[in-house]
Amino acid sequence: MTISFDSCEDDTGIVIRDPIERRTCTLRTPDVVRPVSTDTRSCCFPVDDAVVVSTTRLTLPTPSAVYVRDEDGEMLSSVEGIDYEELPEGVYSVELCTPIKLYVIAEAELRVTASFDHVVLEFGSETEVFVGGRSPHRNPAGTVTTTADPVDMMAAISAFGSALKTTSPERSFPTLRGHPPTVELGDELHVPDDLRPAGTGIQIEVPPEYEYIFPVAPLVYYLGARLVPGNVPRIIADGFEHPLQMRRGFEKEVERVLKQTFFFDCVTRTEGLYPIELHERQQVESVVSFDFERLYDTSLAEQLEAYLSIPYECIEEHLPDWQLTTHVAPTAENIEMVPFLVDDLAVIRTPEAREVSASAIQVPAVEEFVRGTDSTRSTAELPLSPRSLVEPETTDSLEQMWVGEDAPVGASKATTTAFRNRLERTPTGKIDITVVCNDEHMHEERNLADSVYGSRDELPFDVTVYNDRTVSDLRSILESETQFFHYIGHIDEKGFKCADGMLDVRTLDSVGVEAFLLNACQSYEQGMALIDAGAVGGVVTLNDVINSGAVRVGKSMVRLLNRGFPLWAALDIARDRSIIGGQYTVVGDGSVDMVQTESAVALLFEIKRKGELFELKRRTYIGGADGLGGIVKPQTSDRMFLTSGSLPPVTLSADELESHLSLENVPISVDGQLVWSEEIDVAEL
Repeated sequence: MTISFDSCEDDTGIVIRDPIERRTCTLRTPDVVRPVSTDTRSCCFPVDDAVVVSTTRLTLPTPSAVYVRDEDGEMLSSVEGIDYEELPEGVYSVELCTPIKLYVIAEAELRVTASFDHVVLEFGSETEVFVGGRSPHRNPAGTVTTTADPVDMMAAISAFGSALKTTSPERSFPTLRGHPPTVELGDELHVPDDLRPAGTGIQIEVPPEYEYIFPVAPLVYYLGARLVPGNVPRIIADGFEHPLQMRRGFEKEVERVLKQTFFFDCVTRTEGLYPIELHERQQVESVVSFDFERLYDTSLAEQLEAYLSIPYECIEEHLPDWQLTTHVAPTAENIEMVPFLVDDLAVIRTPEAREVSASAIQVPAVEEFVRGTDSTRSTAELPLSPRSLVEPETTDSLEQMWVGEDAPVGASKATTTAFRNRLERTPTGKIDITVVCNDEHMHEERNLADSVYGSRDELPFDVTVYNDRTVSDLRSILESETQFFHYIGHIDEKGFKCADGMLDVRTLDSVGVEAFLLNACQSYEQGMALIDAGAVGGVVTLNDVINSGAVRVGKSMVRLLNRGFPLWAALDIARDRSIIGGQYTVVGDGSVDMVQTESAVALLFEIKRKGELFELKRRTYIGGADGLGGIVKPQTSDRMFLTSGSLPPVTLSADELESHLSLENVPISVDGQLVWSEEIDVAEL
């Protein structure tokens, strides 16, 4: 069973759990209910597992978009924000957009009441209710083997589109894009029969060279296209042709086509299964003359031709912030990394970077206790890392990732090993967090971690804090299963400093740690060793760090991770809290999150006072099993927005702002300082 359904132990209702993604939802009922397993085929949408319960009412104690359909799947009503809908006797299918996608089916009268902290479904009388759940987890459907020959690689990438669950504009939803098959280098090309190209009739031609093959892979996947050799890079589709070698350059044009096609799909899909009021559609309708209702029913080739007829500059300002740009060295072995990048719809570029000396990222000279030694000395005296550092070219994506030999500055360091580790981990359903503090001078960070981690009562946390561990103790901790390992102490070229010596992770065959924060000096090598031994992702330092700065970064990371921010986003925010923030980087898969968010996405607010009013800016962050194409409805709007990046700013009164901040404990940037909504006094802003 992928999804589990259990009676609440401390209240009435059912608890739904996704052990793979460690997501939990609760549906409260007026009386005790006993869920009974049932056939999932009763639902017209795919669900992993389902139960039936008898009740008069279901209450979801969190906000959610609600879509009500008839028994054939036709949309009858959407209930979002503060709203109410009453429907007569009938068969209704209700979709709840929670961390686990839920579907409720009942034959009854239906009253739906939604607010910004709960949703209530009332059935008039006791009714047998179907409840189904679907995990957002996506596993590759199989593996393609290819040689290092570029033509073979093109055939392997052509199989990526087989993972699409639809070729309609709805594939812009992350849940309707399956994970592409993994790729392995071998002695001959082998594409299993069930991983053949999607058959959309679209063909992309590029020269058979890695520098062309890797960047075009996400577009091949999203279009369900065949990738074939050709002298001139171009898209060919049912008599329509679009060149990919433009004045802006091949990689830039591929990026433009991917973003533009994806964006217009998000707008066009509002004529399909989800006819919602989408902000981005309202913005572009005055720019383009499309008949979106007609366009929705045309072929993918016709849609593509229409989309690309619009100059990119006309819609650029309305595009959602792109999640990820990756810089991938054009080497044969990196083909194994490409499916994981394509799964995130990442923009792939061949590397353009400048070498950076370790001294360039060293902090100004100060006299302070350093986490790489027991003494206090000037940072000007600290040894510099001998490793090669590079700084990738800047992009407009929220996150940058580096796939190559060097250690990146300002980007995550990704390896195929980390992503394969993610696929191979066996889920437990629990959230085990281990904190180790191996220096008594660093108790401030340890105490905060102890009090913050696991402070969300609705989630199944198990937090353990250790002090002054020996080499044997720390080895045992690292080899045990834990979802998150937070180390506070000293690390140098010999490894972790313990009470009786040093532990070098490079001597361990395997570890049970999934994600980690090594808040110590020069922890990059030990972090990479954790990845090689089985971890998925973590935060490390590139050089020595002063203790006060490390405390500020660590304290911010603790609170952000505890609210559901993925590693890359938590570090992106936390590194701005200290002058040593540039010393930190993510290794492995930065999309790992420790827990689910309370809202649909992780949120960062920025508040500025405007006389008697306040300007509120909101930035959304996605990670874990989420992806580009999701939607969110803020309290301050009657429309839905595409998630990823900044939402339009709003102006609020003091009372409106106070009401907004009371809904959830979120991080807020005020005059460059990071505070939290539960601590803020609007009157003092």
